[in-house]
Amino acid sequence: MTAKPLKFIFVTGGVLSGLGKGLSSAAIGSLLEARGLKVNFLKLDPYLNVDPGTMNPIQHGEVYVTEDGVETDLDLGHYERFTHMEANSRNNVTAGRVYDSVIGKERRGEYLGGTVQVIPHVTDEIKERIHKAGENVDLLIVEVGGTVGDIESLPFLEAIRQFRADVGRENVCNVHLALVPFIAAVGELKTKPLQHSVKELQSVGIAPDIILCRTDRYLPRSVKSKIGLFCNVDEDAVVTAKDVDNIYELPLAFNEEGLDEKITRVLGIWTGAPNLGAWEGLIRSLKAPEAEVRIAMVGKYVDLSDAYKSLNEALYHGGIGNRCSVKIDYLDSEKLTDTAVLSRAHGILVPHGFGSRGAAGKIEAVRYAREQKIPFFGICFGMQICVIEFARNVAGLKSANSTEVDASTPHPVIDFMSEQREIEGTGGTMRLGGYPCSLREGTVAHSAYGTFDISERHRHRYEFNPEYRERLENAGLMLSGSSPDGKLVEVVEISDHPWFLGSQFHPEFKSTPFAPHPLFVSFIRAARSRSDRLEH
Repeated sequence: MTAKPLKFIFVTGGVLSGLGKGLSSAAIGSLLEARGLKVNFLKLDPYLNVDPGTMNPIQHGEVYVTEDGVETDLDLGHYERFTHMEANSRNNVTAGRVYDSVIGKERRGEYLGGTVQVIPHVTDEIKERIHKAGENVDLLIVEVGGTVGDIESLPFLEAIRQFRADVGRENVCNVHLALVPFIAAVGELKTKPLQHSVKELQSVGIAPDIILCRTDRYLPRSVKSKIGLFCNVDEDAVVTAKDVDNIYELPLAFNEEGLDEKITRVLGIWTGAPNLGAWEGLIRSLKAPEAEVRIAMVGKYVDLSDAYKSLNEALYHGGIGNRCSVKIDYLDSEKLTDTAVLSRAHGILVPHGFGSRGAAGKIEAVRYAREQKIPFFGICFGMQICVIEFARNVAGLKSANSTEVDASTPHPVIDFMSEQREIEGTGGTMRLGGYPCSLREGTVAHSAYGTFDISERHRHRYEFNPEYRERLENAGLMLSGSSPDGKLVEVVEISDHPWFLGSQFHPEFKSTPFAPHPLFVSFIRAARSRSDRLEH
């Protein structure tokens, strides 16, 4: 029996960044998965960093962490939330990683003394990564970061051009996303930016099969016809990618435009109609909330909401699990001088972050939540801030701190483990990816999960200092979760509080709209209870 050929979708973008290639790719994947196909994703990032781990979240958005401990682009979070794929190291490739591999091969003599060039050596490396990501699935969706016309993208676009010839035209579908702005002054939709973007794509030898038009309104047939004529595609291959109220409406919006049907025709895939019942039920739930809760997020990357993308979504998922909408108020921890602004919050969350900047504001936010009995959730560095605040203001260790914030603190309640001090280079000291955790009976964490043994993803360097375990426990801090060997503290709680929990791990990375993470469901439930009390 002949194996079915693997199919590929390449998603490119033009005109400007931030149009939603990642979400569009994820939505396409969800539609094809709903048709019974096994899909996987690959994000190709043109920047020269090996990975986004050292990049400022304000520049690039959050760093998403896979189960196998790789720091990746935030779009992998979209892929996991919209489909059943589990991301790993194969799902994100940067130009830095590609060039690093090529140069390594040259140094080892693997090119047999030949001149190393972008074509064929760099493009072959890119194509090899595409093939690896496509193993054991029916269809691979490849998203190319950046914008067509960027010099950094050229090797990736050239690899894609070659790829169609390598695997057969019938096995590749090129999808291009570009902006069609409405100019209010003249009352017109303008297609010229999109036309230039497609022309730029065609100049490197790639002709789009489908064009997604990012716009704020449905495109009339006349506009679609014009785009089809000037961009050399059929009119029904011009798809409106209209702004939606909620990102989870995208699969249904694309299906209404016939996008998945068009893709299956281009690729010669025969499937039944997609089963979209779960998506339809989700949207009905989102559009009919019973209540609203306000969550104050006190962080230092609040100028770019994408810096906390997975956290934002996990909070919304917690709302889905409690039949309520979630409104997030972003508060800059560097500017938090008056904690009274937190009084209207139904819940307070202190997220992750590296370095000392903004730590004082986070500590005050934790103190306010603890003293005012407001549901509180601290994640990663936020959990460490919980420990610092409790040590100072409850356990009497007035100068307690993390050595990340103050290397000379007399009470390093958060510190490197002894084993970490023997590792050279900061990268090796990171705890990344999935690690097991054991929960104590009778705790909020155990009640939320409904089990004693869990596994969650990590991205941090400093740990709870075990030298202070007994003193902080005696003062009332409950260590409700730890590594199976008991050495590493994973979850802390305060018992005489409506809901107060800090997790060293990042539960947001495992939350989806159809399976909201239990900690976020529990947190939002507590926030909703506070909302109900305040209203009455």
